[in-house]
Amino acid sequence: MKKIINDPQRFVDEMLDGLLLAHPDQLRVASADRRAIVRTDSPKAGRVGIVTGGGSGHLPTFLGFVGEGLCSGVAVGNVFSSPSAQQCLDATRASDGGAGVLYLYGNYGGDVLNFDLAADMAELDGIETRTVLVTDDVASQPVERLADRRGVAGLFFAYKCAGAAAERGDDLETVAAAAQAAADSTRTMGIGLSPTILPTVGKPTFELEEGEMEIGIGIHGEPGIHRGPLETADAIVDRLLGPIVADLELRAGEQVAVLVNGMGATPLEELYVMYRHVHGRLTELGAQIARCYVGEYATSLEMAGASISIMRLDAGAAELLAAPARSPFFEQR
Repeated sequence: MKKIINDPQRFVDEMLDGLLLAHPDQLRVASADRRAIVRTDSPKAGRVGIVTGGGSGHLPTFLGFVGEGLCSGVAVGNVFSSPSAQQCLDATRASDGGAGVLYLYGNYGGDVLNFDLAADMAELDGIETRTVLVTDDVASQPVERLADRRGVAGLFFAYKCAGAAAERGDDLETVAAAAQAAADSTRTMGIGLSPTILPTVGKPTFELEEGEMEIGIGIHGEPGIHRGPLETADAIVDRLLGPIVADLELRAGEQVAVLVNGMGATPLEELYVMYRHVHGRLTELGAQIARCYVGEYATSLEMAGASISIMRLDAGAAELLAAPARSPFFEQR
């Protein structure tokens, strides 16, 4: 294992120390264990809070999208591990400005359990909550089991839309509806080229032979739907984009937003090679690309690979997606 770390058991806490020292104008601690982080202006009276959370190892998801026009707070778990219910509650209390709090995160069992427990405890504090789970990973379950799918990079679109709605002063039900609409309109598929290594374990989470790729792999190394020889960038895009387009039932004339996401160890140059073919295929289909994002939005430590997310847009979603936003990892003017 080659990593720039000190004590593997202190990896997450030392990462958070560095993040908070680097961005004191944007982020502050909201709990004694320093695992609940919020915007420096949270809570704001009358503004709906948006709390996300999950395991570390996926920057910028989750804590990288705490900021203006995005989330209000985050509960930070260990690497690939859920935050505790208490950490979720701490982030909730520090994000509540009296207008309620939306829980917005990916569909993973431990996260669901602990956020549900936090919601029960928040209710005792008089804090109203709503929950929206993102289930954008097409490869993780068939369409008839959409509610059981994993949440991956498409979570970004839900952050962006819900955050913009909260920023303009929408109430809790409206902010939750914006998040749900974004989640319902987004699909993602990914490819893995190499495994990730957990700092506390020191060995790969899965194995790929030299020259192999895995289509449909999860951000924790969950098995995909196809393993075989590495193909060209265009062929990979076709493998990822085809099921997304079919699942969304995308039609000519529709507007979309596109996210080409790197998994942590894939050069930006390769992501742009992929986007070139995504753009071409969607143009051939007759879809109109309203916005595109290329870069690292949901990673898996040092995993090599990428994912493609497509979100169908209506006028309301396009407006929310275009709104300004700023966090230590993302800025849109």
